Amino acid sequence: MRKITEELIGLLYPKRCPLCQDILTGQEARICTSCRKKAVPIREPKCKKCGKPIREAEKEYCYDCTMIRHVFEEGRSIWIHKEPVSRAVYALKYQNRRIYAKAFGEEMADQYGYYLREKKVELIVPVPLHRKKMRIRGYNQAALLAEVLGEITGISVDEDILVRVKNTKPLKQLNDKERRRSIRGAFSVRKSVWAKTIVLIDDIYTTGSTLDEAARVLLKAGAEKVYFLTISIGQGY
Repeated sequence: MRKITEELIGLLYPKRCPLCQDILTGQEARICTSCRKKAVPIREPKCKKCGKPIREAEKEYCYDCTMIRHVFEEGRSIWIHKEPVSRAVYALKYQNRRIYAKAFGEEMADQYGYYLREKKVELIVPVPLHRKKMRIRGYNQAALLAEVLGEITGISVDEDILVRVKNTKPLKQLNDKERRRSIRGAFSVRKSVWAKTIVLIDDIYTTGSTLDEAARVLLKAGAEKVYFLTISIGQGY
């Protein structure tokens, strides 16, 4: 009966590629063949700190990471933040396409499950939304991603340890210095941090200011190393 039910649901609501909305064929897992060719996961050479692709293999860090001293240990992203990925991330974040979190969380696990094991990550923490934004949106896309990743990897997920106490205006409207000034004091830890190695989960990495501030608070509360994973990241140099 369960198999029949799943088949009926599949007929009524066929799985679609989150990047282009085309119906997936039986051979396509999560993302269609066409989008797989367009959205190629980030490979080496890439920045040792933020994971952005860099053009010259002899360089260790991207331009941004040579100019900023980040608080987080390091991090990685699946794709560059450009079409068709950017459109899908926007839909997940602002258009209630929370179903996309399953595909993106599974992609994270496929691409970086080994990375989490290598870094001995003990706890997955999604970057929280302020309660006002949460009330308007109805869900936190980072928490949805974290739940999928935790289920696949078996790593504990804590959505309550980190809270956003400052309702910042959209950071995309600010330059780097303004972002860092705006995000300062935006997070608080509301219970003891038992994990020594934590990975923060978010949707997009732009300058790293949000992740730095979240990492700063977690490190102050007792964590020893804080990494990050995101769906997408800006282009490197």
